[in-house]
Amino acid sequence: MAQIVRATRDPALSARVVTRTALRYALGADAGEDRPAHVRAGSGIAWLAGRLAIVQDDAAFVALVDPSTKVVEPVPLPRGPSGARQFDDLRGNKAEKLDLEACVTIDLDGADALLAFGSGSTPRRERVAVVRAPASGGIADVRVLHVPSLYAMLRARRDFSGSELNVEGVVASSGLLWLVQRGNGEARDGLEPKNALGALPLASVIALLSGASPLLELERVTEYDLGAIGGVPLTFTDATSGPAGALLYLAAAEASPDAVRDGPVMGSGIGVISATRARQAALSDTDGRPLLEKTEGVVLDPGDPTRAFVVIDPDDPARPCELCDVVLDGPWW
Repeated sequence: MAQIVRATRDPALSARVVTRTALRYALGADAGEDRPAHVRAGSGIAWLAGRLAIVQDDAAFVALVDPSTKVVEPVPLPRGPSGARQFDDLRGNKAEKLDLEACVTIDLDGADALLAFGSGSTPRRERVAVVRAPASGGIADVRVLHVPSLYAMLRARRDFSGSELNVEGVVASSGLLWLVQRGNGEARDGLEPKNALGALPLASVIALLSGASPLLELERVTEYDLGAIGGVPLTFTDATSGPAGALLYLAAAEASPDAVRDGPVMGSGIGVISATRARQAALSDTDGRPLLEKTEGVVLDPGDPTRAFVVIDPDDPARPCELCDVVLDGPWW
């Protein structure tokens, strides 16, 4: 049985959004590419070649954002089975989407590569996109790999996946790849949803992505109780590495009926995990009030651990996602 860690509210910690930027592509919309004018549901964020790479769970594009100017460049991913790159209820094609929910940058064959993981909530979503940044004026190298063995192993580890598998974050640290399970699923078959972390040797994951068949076994599985807002449980939505081996996480109190459908958001939390301890604070908006929107991606400024970039997912295909500059005050590390 996995260890259970209960996050505590730490009054010494605060996190406040200081700017919010709606993300729109500098090139605008392109019907031929099936690209909207704006970045849709931002579901994960990582650094790639000096820019912020944002993956989207309902659009087959990676958005590369200049952190200073907020200029956005699209990197197209392969189209869905029907030829689309946008997926939503109005089109009736949500079953086609890759549902990329988690991303991290690693060294792959001597160069930085973005790994974007599907949630695993359906068989279509058992894929990993591998993106290498484009050279100046060039085209990004993109591959999408079907890795059902990875997701079958994660799903079978019920101490990690609980009632419904929903991978929402991934962190590379000290030779391990930490996977973050979001516990917003529906209770079923006597199982409850779980918020959990588990680790795989990074070398084994790289071997899998290279076409090998390594033995994959999840290590160090830990379950987390993140508390609640307004009676709605907080569940992991992303995580990133921090100083001294710490892990910074996001959580949302979203009243969703299961791991596939969205629901109203009561608030967002942000916390830090170090060793066997988890401390957290409410995430405040620019006016100091609680942020009542779903945050789905977080990464630290590599030059300043008191500054983070957070992505808001509006859960509305007509609205752009927003990139937030966040200041972390207090003894986070």
